[in-house]
Amino acid sequence: MQLLKTSEPGFERAFAGIVDDRRESDDDVSRDVASILADVRNRGDKALVQLTARFDQYGLDTPESWQMGPADFAAAYEALDADLRGALDLAARRIEAYHAAQLPEDRDYTDDTGMRLGAKWRAVDAAGLYVPGGRAAYPSSLLMNAIPAKVAGVQQVVAVSPTPGGKLNPLVLAAAHVAGIDTLFRIGGAQAIGALAYGTRTIPRVDVITGPGNAWVAEAKRQLYGVVGIDMVAGPSEILVIADAKNDPDWIAADLLSQAEHDPSSQSILITDDADFAWQVEDRVDVQSAMLSTGKVAQASWKDHGVIIVVDTLEDAIPLANRLAAEHVELAVDDPDALFAGLHHAGSVFLGRMTPEAVGDYLAGPNHVLPTGRRARFSSGLSVLDFMKRTSFLAADDAALAAIGPAGIALATAEGLPAHAKSIELRLKR
Repeated sequence: MQLLKTSEPGFERAFAGIVDDRRESDDDVSRDVASILADVRNRGDKALVQLTARFDQYGLDTPESWQMGPADFAAAYEALDADLRGALDLAARRIEAYHAAQLPEDRDYTDDTGMRLGAKWRAVDAAGLYVPGGRAAYPSSLLMNAIPAKVAGVQQVVAVSPTPGGKLNPLVLAAAHVAGIDTLFRIGGAQAIGALAYGTRTIPRVDVITGPGNAWVAEAKRQLYGVVGIDMVAGPSEILVIADAKNDPDWIAADLLSQAEHDPSSQSILITDDADFAWQVEDRVDVQSAMLSTGKVAQASWKDHGVIIVVDTLEDAIPLANRLAAEHVELAVDDPDALFAGLHHAGSVFLGRMTPEAVGDYLAGPNHVLPTGRRARFSSGLSVLDFMKRTSFLAADDAALAAIGPAGIALATAEGLPAHAKSIELRLKR
């Protein structure tokens, strides 16, 4: 863990190193993924059988071994404890309500020349959702990906998830029931992304692939963008907590560990204006992490990538936060809105002491699939728009074309495109 103070010499160099640090895939991952994708494209199901046996120790031996469907999902849902069923249902309702409000409106109007203009939004035909199944299984990720797709109006929604050793978390299946998934295919990794992008005899080709995954999954999505739409290229999880000394250090330590426990490459950063509080939090991180079942992962993340920064005033934290453009930002202060006003780059922001990032992971409503690796500077979290596309339209009558056509002819001529100019000119001469 690094402890930095803005008042000390060398801070800018050290902080720049944190900002520029890339905790993502290397060249070896890129080459491996390219090879896997080529194999899936060329050999389809045969490649999936071999790769799944190799990486997941699971045999795709029969048609039934490939996939699970609505009956399996319903059975898993009914077998759940009533409290867990209620939690899934509550999360689904809140996620659906939040994303329904994102649906865009079509436009159709006539301007002052008499030309009709507008745009129509339509859902993609098919979406593929990646659900992690390695280090941990995340039913919450299935809800966060599937529900926006359904709200957008996607007709075919399928999921893929690795099942190491043939094991699949029943809570993931129950979440598939709640979300209304059509099919879940028991494949994972870069090969699953390739199968969804190219299509095989068993796996349907989709238009958009969303969902978090490991470095190989993220790299596969990056390489296939253009063949298929993607939500984003996501890297290791991140949290930035901006907190004053009025907070309980145990609360802040738990918030930092909530991301550190995801992966050794995750990053947790605290910015505070009180050095004594910083040391208290650091101590509580050590104590709490030793008691976690995920402690080994969390401790590795904190040791290698954890950062505490002491600033003179909390207002000084905001320029640093904007440079970090973190996936999650907590503002655990008396007046979070005052800091939020200057925070321009963040995937999702959690306002106040009583809003831990973890509540956003599950059922607050906003999506937890968020940009990492400073991509919040130019991209946003998953939404219904990731499953939709906009088609513009226009219609001109004689008067409208007469009003704007001559300018179009002039521009086409200036660009050296005479056929463009002629297509307008012939109509004006009618």
